Amino acid sequence: MREDPMAESRACILVVDDERFFREAIAEVLEDRGLICDVCEDGESALELCEKEEYPVVVLDIRLPGIDGIEVLRSLREARPHTRVIMLSASTDQELVLEAMRLGACDYLAKPLHDEELALAVQRAASSHGIEKSRDALRGRLDRLVGRLQELSDVGRETAGAELEARVALLAGEIASEVFDARKTSLMRLDREESSLEVVSMVGRDIELREIGPVPMGQGVAWLALQEGRPLVVQDMRADDRLTQDPDNERYDTEAFAIVPVGVSEGWLGVLCVTDRVAGSGFADEDVSLLRLLALQVAEALTRESRSPAPAPADDVTISLDTDSSDHVTDTMPLDLARDVVEAAGICGDAAAQDSEIARQVCEAVVSEVDPERVLAGVVRTLERELAADPVGIFLLSGRSGGLSLEVGSEGGLRQEREMLPGNRGLTGAAVQARHLIATTVPSEDPRFDPEVDTAVDGKAGPLLCIPLRFRGKVIGIARIHLAEGAHVSARTGEILGSALSAAIRNVLLYRSLVESMDEVAAVRREARG
Repeated sequence: MREDPMAESRACILVVDDERFFREAIAEVLEDRGLICDVCEDGESALELCEKEEYPVVVLDIRLPGIDGIEVLRSLREARPHTRVIMLSASTDQELVLEAMRLGACDYLAKPLHDEELALAVQRAASSHGIEKSRDALRGRLDRLVGRLQELSDVGRETAGAELEARVALLAGEIASEVFDARKTSLMRLDREESSLEVVSMVGRDIELREIGPVPMGQGVAWLALQEGRPLVVQDMRADDRLTQDPDNERYDTEAFAIVPVGVSEGWLGVLCVTDRVAGSGFADEDVSLLRLLALQVAEALTRESRSPAPAPADDVTISLDTDSSDHVTDTMPLDLARDVVEAAGICGDAAAQDSEIARQVCEAVVSEVDPERVLAGVVRTLERELAADPVGIFLLSGRSGGLSLEVGSEGGLRQEREMLPGNRGLTGAAVQARHLIATTVPSEDPRFDPEVDTAVDGKAGPLLCIPLRFRGKVIGIARIHLAEGAHVSARTGEILGSALSAAIRNVLLYRSLVESMDEVAAVRREARG
């Protein structure tokens, strides 16, 4: 999983300058910092190289023989819109620099160059290139997934019995293969005795299903996912202590795979496995969130015929959803996402279509902006609209005090969220400390309820969702959603929102790291120029 915001900066950089001294000096500075460089001396050569390879960053002299830098920039913006272009200019080229910036250059550097200024500018440009490509890739996967989830829902309604399992299993594998660009996917089901896992569908394997024997309890990586009760993601199977003794290692073409449990309240149904991605890449947090959404829909389709209509929701339901530990004890029975989809549906009805649409809307808000304030404001507006919530607040933990500070809150509603919250009191603090979602329709009846913490500024208690926000495995904040009186909350919806909101926070923190880098560049420029 690539979590380093500067990881993209280690890709190959193209340096274009007609003066040999500058070409070699720039390449030397960048290569000393671990970057790989290609160099060329004119615009025509630069365009030929860019046609063959997508460079994250091009360092481009504004004055070149033949095709000048402005024309090269214009061509690159059309052919390689993600490529970041840093212009090199002399002090007399200000009009050309302004034209380049209008055409989409991300930065410019004046000759003579300062080594540290050059390195920081390239690293910042490479990082923003990686973030934008990740955003576009996430948007594409999300659109494909949401578009095909309806097919699973339709199959669950239209078929039954053995045909239902066969069609759902095959479709699940096809969707996973398409959305995650995976060569191999499979769905494994628990047998009646829950003593082994049997492969019921495969995509991308030449072997016949009947030739694959069951996997006995406790053997293989699929059982690890069931034992942990959450997705198992391995980025390098040869370096993972849990897998070094697994005899099945050799059948994978790549080092990364993801296995997601599929289940309902009666128990586990099985696991969905995705491996051997076409690009050879690993699985990011966003990939895992989308896989969980797919697994939920698979569980719903497989169990639809066995379910009776959902009962009317009770007015005093409190749900604690723990996705990090199977032995966590709360005031009520823990609700595990993969096992208890039926209970979640019983609280707010059959919410599969609604969940998918909310996830799509939140993720769209995340990927449509880069600036932190606009990203989070868009997410808050989406939650207000889709859940009829007022207010909505996104809080981040303070490393020094351990309290929660409001990062962004509702602006157009009638109610106002609190500016500061303790991180260890009330239902809000319980969600942070225990690292699990809390959803309640009547918070005042929960013994953990604290009216000074778990209400908005007006002190009015009502249906409440407290969703921990995670970054790199740690809880760094919480999203708090106050729903309208009489609303009923779905733990399943809350968990899906948790994944999407955590992706939003990740984008915000990565962007801020870029801003800090920009400030460093500016400081270096000021120092270099006196």
